[in-house]
Amino acid sequence: MFRKAHILVAPSLLITFFITQPSVAQSAVIGWGKVNMEGAIVNAACAIEAASRDQTIDMQTLPVEQIAREGHGLTKAFSLRLLNCSVSDVGGIQPGRQHFQMTFDGQTDNGLFGVTGEAKGIALRISDSVGNIIYPGSAMPIDGTAIKENYVNYSMQLVANRQILRAGDYRTAIRFKLNYY
Repeated sequence: MFRKAHILVAPSLLITFFITQPSVAQSAVIGWGKVNMEGAIVNAACAIEAASRDQTIDMQTLPVEQIAREGHGLTKAFSLRLLNCSVSDVGGIQPGRQHFQMTFDGQTDNGLFGVTGEAKGIALRISDSVGNIIYPGSAMPIDGTAIKENYVNYSMQLVANRQILRAGDYRTAIRFKLNYY
């Protein structure tokens, strides 16, 4: 019985010996390669909130005499809300650097925004929050200090355009676009 146990142990040791020995065959290098990686970190796309895109501003009814006497009517404020816009440089590098341009466009009337309708002798003037006059078709830079809680504030005023005043209804459509860079 003792002898049979040796016979069983010997083949097990022999198998273990061959399994644990390093292979004599060498692998050949078939080729080599390289992996290039690229990427970017970007700001989210800046956009104008949907509710800000289509606004109707009621300039109210004014007597012709008020426009003739004062040269202008009431001022109406309006705002455009910006979404996903980075309004300042990371780490304060180049503070006040302008990243935005807003362009208002529409019918022109001697540097103002023209109106159509029965009323004559009037136009609309748009100003930014610090009083800079916005001219039709001219891109106006906006710095980060002009943006308050993601709103850019403007005002619109009915003004005399140096033509003969005539009472009546008026209307206009003014388009705007935001360039973010």
